[in-house]
Amino acid sequence: MDFRPSIGITTHGRSATGRFDVNAKYVDAVRRAGGFPVLLPPGESKPEECFEFLDGIVLTGGPDVDPKRYGGKMHAQVYGVDPERDASEIALVKAILEFDKPTLAICRGMQVLNVALGGTLIEHVPDEAGETVLHRGGDDYQTHDVAIEPNSHLARLLGKARLSTASWHHQAVRKPAAGFLVVAKSSDGVIEAIEHPDHPDLVAVQWHPEHTAATDPLQQKLFDQLVAALR
Repeated sequence: MDFRPSIGITTHGRSATGRFDVNAKYVDAVRRAGGFPVLLPPGESKPEECFEFLDGIVLTGGPDVDPKRYGGKMHAQVYGVDPERDASEIALVKAILEFDKPTLAICRGMQVLNVALGGTLIEHVPDEAGETVLHRGGDDYQTHDVAIEPNSHLARLLGKARLSTASWHHQAVRKPAAGFLVVAKSSDGVIEAIEHPDHPDLVAVQWHPEHTAATDPLQQKLFDQLVAALR
């Protein structure tokens, strides 16, 4: 039997009806890559123990990180702040770096990664970048291009210097955490991907590759590389 790496997929926080959930597209993308998906809800006091049975992690999208976590200001557009999820995922990020676990951080996942390691966020992107590029709007994902640094790990992985992406966010990285490099931006200057030279199997993107991965091989490749790193 072929080895199938176990990939933890973080879920949303506890809902008002007492449920943990996550978009099934994350699960589908991990399965297509050959991984074994395991849902990872917030609330564990020692999240590093998950690495007794998990090989890699997908840090998923979702509501906003509490601005207090990065010395930011509350904004009328900040929504869904969940102290339990913030605490769990920040602790998980630190464990990921400690144990050097391959990880794909998506949207909120990239933001919580950055905050956990000392970086900051833009509380509401339109206030600072305007709306020449729509990063979120209406009832569906927005599509826009990102430019990728040609010498980055991300560019080598995707084989592209420009990429069309599915976007659904109103916050973004302001100041990258120490040691992290900005490796992709949209045309309005918003940071779209960061990476760390010492952790090549840690990929962090602001867009939502899971949304189009079923039909876009380049977006699926982000999940494929996560599983391939574990084989």
